[in-house]
Amino acid sequence: MNKSVRVKKKHGALFITGGLVYILIELAWRGESHWTMFMLGGVCFLLLGLINEGIPWEMPLWLQIFIGTCMITLLEFLTGCVVNLWLGWKVWDYSNMPGNLFGQICPQYILYWIPVSLGAILLDDWLRYCWWGGERPKYRLW
Repeated sequence: MNKSVRVKKKHGALFITGGLVYILIELAWRGESHWTMFMLGGVCFLLLGLINEGIPWEMPLWLQIFIGTCMITLLEFLTGCVVNLWLGWKVWDYSNMPGNLFGQICPQYILYWIPVSLGAILLDDWLRYCWWGGERPKYRLW
């Protein structure tokens, strides 16, 4: 199997993993989800995993988490603008939360993306190591 096919299969498996985990988090948190959250979760998980693909392991874990939290927040906002504001699907609405931006993101939920980012970064690193023989994860806190 050529390298391109292997990379596509790896990214596909990671996308599905991220999508499923995101759906499970939503089901546990609010008791419901939407297929667009599977797609968003897959994209977020892939992008979080690419942090260590393009940036050396020496990057402190707190900085990876910060980048991940910012990425998730931006993707949540963009997805919300499309699925909620443009398409009117009403998947979520934070309009009643203080500090919200167009009802799509709010400071309170941004804080939840911190542990989600940490979990996703760790899961991705270990999956790449265990499933595809990637570099063994190692972390610097500072």
